[in-house]
Amino acid sequence: MRATVMYGAGDVRVEDVPDPSLREPTDVLLRITRACICGSDLWPYKSMEPVGETGDGARMGHEFIGVVEDVGADVGTLAKGDVVVAPFVFSDGTCDFCDEGLHTSCRHGGFWGAGDVDGGQGEAVRVPHADGTLVKLPVAEDDALMASLLTLSDVYATGHHAAVNAGVAPGKTVAVVGDGAVGLCGVLAAKRLGAEQIIILGRHEDRTSLAREFGATDVVAERGKEATAKVRELTGGDGCHSVLECVGMEDAIVTAIKIARSGGSVGRVGVSQVPSIPLSMESFRRNITISGGIAPARAYIDELLPDVLEGRIEPGRVFDRTLPLDETPDGYRAMNDREAIKVLVRP
Repeated sequence: MRATVMYGAGDVRVEDVPDPSLREPTDVLLRITRACICGSDLWPYKSMEPVGETGDGARMGHEFIGVVEDVGADVGTLAKGDVVVAPFVFSDGTCDFCDEGLHTSCRHGGFWGAGDVDGGQGEAVRVPHADGTLVKLPVAEDDALMASLLTLSDVYATGHHAAVNAGVAPGKTVAVVGDGAVGLCGVLAAKRLGAEQIIILGRHEDRTSLAREFGATDVVAERGKEATAKVRELTGGDGCHSVLECVGMEDAIVTAIKIARSGGSVGRVGVSQVPSIPLSMESFRRNITISGGIAPARAYIDELLPDVLEGRIEPGRVFDRTLPLDETPDGYRAMNDREAIKVLVRP
């Protein structure tokens, strides 16, 4: 089959790899019908050391929808022909962490593309622990809702995780740091949870315009101290009850803490690019709660799915480019060069 493989910074290829096969009785084989490129895929795209002529590249992709093609003997909830969405981490659904809603810490789980597990940017994938991982979708494989359903795999679930960890609630003021796909989904999540005022911090007009359509009430294009001053001006001098940090860089984390209201919360979901959280004394002094991390998407899908199916939210609008699988490397380039917000891939 064909799949996406990264061999170093800027070196993404689509090439032939071995076809997946059932290995465990809890596996299923999935024919992938939709996948996408994640903002987190851009970190290795910028920095990965070349593997060399004899090294194995990294199998890429962790967000996908597909159709079940074969089922292991112990799989009880899925059948051939089912259309399913895969969270970006596989999990057994039965361990204590899964029971607590923290599927990303599953004792028997793991990440797509790691070890002998296929990546999601390809034609097919072997899914371990299929009963605990996959969510059946009550739609056909070419349903018009596919783009929005795909966001449940990661990007919208991650925006929701930021909102939950930041304590977004009806009547609260919210700021979202970052106008990428996760930040935009954070705006949508904050609106869904009833926020009264939603401020998006971003400088790209196409993205902030979409943020307004998703529910943002204000746009702050400034950065650093100027951004802090502007947000405080918009919030009567106090800052925001809830701040969603959707970037992961030090300046974004600093801004998030600076614009939080005393007693407020910062929900961090940007993949951290710093060894420690800055401004520890300021956050301590002002009683700012900082929480978040990798989103347990599987725990949120059942809650978020009805709003997508019924058309109340359209997170799939973050996809502004669709490419065939063989053009996936150009999708990486387009996202890295900020020519696209998020690229959908069709194998």
